[in-house]
Amino acid sequence: MKMWKNFLVALLFISISAGAQNYTPVDSGSKVHFVIKNFGINTGGDFKGLEGSIEFDKSNPEKAQFDISIQASTVNTDNNSRDSHLRKEEYFDVEKFPKISFKSEKVTSKGSGFSVTGKLTIKGVTKSVSFPFTAVPKEDGYLFEGSFDINRKDFKVGGNSMVLGDNVMVSLSVFAKKK
Repeated sequence: MKMWKNFLVALLFISISAGAQNYTPVDSGSKVHFVIKNFGINTGGDFKGLEGSIEFDKSNPEKAQFDISIQASTVNTDNNSRDSHLRKEEYFDVEKFPKISFKSEKVTSKGSGFSVTGKLTIKGVTKSVSFPFTAVPKEDGYLFEGSFDINRKDFKVGGNSMVLGDNVMVSLSVFAKKK
């Protein structure tokens, strides 16, 4: 009887752990992009330095967890002078706040994709964001894609400006490899 009990406990453990898989976001194959109006013209840039962990099972999204960050100092708008300016205290203050992070609180199925709600932290300010995303299996991992809008002033980025828009569109294409 004890042997059967041990067997059932082992089987239960295997079935529980066989669900969600662990993934690591990587820069290769990923893009974290933003667009903001500057002097009325769309200006964009990218970030690198993806770190963190993702637990994901397409058939059970409610158990998914995203805990991801990027290095704020990697901001790249293809203009070195502007990039240096964005790293300063008025904008991203990368000396004091080296990372921009997102931690999910809730993931659900939505149509043919998913929806995530979580906490986005920029420059020490944390706000809730929600957005739809897709998850496509790819090369021993997943490609997660989604986008959302934020107000830069909500995160104390950039101060008051007559030429810089407040709305920032963020698009994510994050490749995560199976651990």
